[in-house]
Amino acid sequence: MAARTPLSRIVITGVGLTAPNGNTLAEFRANLLAGKAGGEFIDMRYMGRVPAGVCHFDTLKYQKRKEVRVGTRAGSISIYCAREAIADSKLAWDLIDKTRVGIYVGTTEHGNVETENEIYNISQFKYDTKFWSHYHNPRTVSNNPAGEASLNLGVTGPAYAVGAACAAGNLGIIHGAQMLQLGEIDIAIGGGVSESIHTFGIFAGFKSQGALATHEDPTKASRPFDKARNGIMVSEGGCLYVLERLEDAKARGAKIYGEVAGWCVNSDATDYVLPNPERQGQCMRAALARAGLRAQDIHIVNTHATATPQGDIQECQAVGEVFRDCPDTYINGTKGYIGHTMGAAGALELAGNLPSFEDRIVHPTINVTELDPACALPNLVVNQPVQVKQVDAILNNSFGMLGINSALIIRRYAD
Repeated sequence: MAARTPLSRIVITGVGLTAPNGNTLAEFRANLLAGKAGGEFIDMRYMGRVPAGVCHFDTLKYQKRKEVRVGTRAGSISIYCAREAIADSKLAWDLIDKTRVGIYVGTTEHGNVETENEIYNISQFKYDTKFWSHYHNPRTVSNNPAGEASLNLGVTGPAYAVGAACAAGNLGIIHGAQMLQLGEIDIAIGGGVSESIHTFGIFAGFKSQGALATHEDPTKASRPFDKARNGIMVSEGGCLYVLERLEDAKARGAKIYGEVAGWCVNSDATDYVLPNPERQGQCMRAALARAGLRAQDIHIVNTHATATPQGDIQECQAVGEVFRDCPDTYINGTKGYIGHTMGAAGALELAGNLPSFEDRIVHPTINVTELDPACALPNLVVNQPVQVKQVDAILNNSFGMLGINSALIIRRYAD
């Protein structure tokens, strides 16, 4: 049997993001350490005022007004994040062979947003379909966010969506790494986006499940691990990364944020909504095995922590079991700052922790007034940042409806 060819090492060389509390990694990170959350009330038809996470990036920085009008909110978020990531990577973009670039955008709810809005619009005109937008079809196809980015960037390589519920942000990164290792492309732009605050249906759906957050202060609506938590604050946002093979990044002297060391994706196959701690534990252990690491080698675990009463408990059971003998492993969550950005969640929440490789500070989970005893994990960082001795590896846990789980491990880059 022929020896297996070693797979290329994959590294992160660029980060572009927009979140309800920041439009650059530096701003996002500063607000995580300062405990500054982004949340506001929006008027949602049929429901009145609801707390939501809204991004305030400049859509015209990389698009013309007509492009914004013809395209989608998810497309604008993808374009902004991709362009910011490329700028951050210092790639000589004009000289890049665009046939060797791949765009992999994780997304959750795209398509129903546009359809719902069009139906509402024509309802104002007695459902006369002549008022239906002739841009509807390209707006609603699932590959739209990646496709709009490819049009804007002139990328002629593969550009498509990765549908994986709220694990999609992690999967966009994982898929990009896999395509680089297979030699299908030379540069990957991967991560996730969400436009979910622009649809009534997702708010109504969570409310009908008893899982929609309420609070008189929208910046405190998302309360992971808090005893009084009452559900999800729906948010928009996005984060895309430039990924490269290590040898290519080194050859051009690129800054390296970290190395994609290991991952796993699996499924619960047990329930439409409720996560399965056993399967989540299996997913994290498999990611560790792929990375060649022990649980004790992970210094930060970023939890998915949606702030749903039962979901947080189930995840804490899984994390507590895998990392039960890990005194140097610290645990945090990010949704208290930004709410649930759905398909962007994994990618955005990973970004917030990447600077820990340099400053060795673990940002806290915020909005915890009284910690739920069922979520009281060892080394859970709550309300105040913690300075630690070292951060060499981060595990990002992300999961979603219909039982999909993902665990992604990023390691400090070292030769």
